[in-house]
Amino acid sequence: MANKPQGTWYVSFETPRQNRRKFARLTQTFMNEREAKQFARAKLVQTQSIAAGTLNPYLPKRTVSAMQVPEWVEEPDPLDQSE
Repeated sequence: MANKPQGTWYVSFETPRQNRRKFARLTQTFMNEREAKQFARAKLVQTQSIAAGTLNPYLPKRTVSAMQVPEWVEEPDPLDQSE
């Protein structure tokens, strides 16, 4: 069985209700924070119920709550600042 490369960031978001579930969520992983922010920015058009963060064992650990996501997606990317 081949090992799939693990991402270091995740974005969890609410999906439209299906069947009897009150809340349905999906989570997608990303290789870096930049990709996670781009995805979250696009999902903000559909739902405000988005959370993000780093996956274990990645350090430093970071969790972005739904209330923090709009500010987080607008933070400058550290990779862009080094140019």
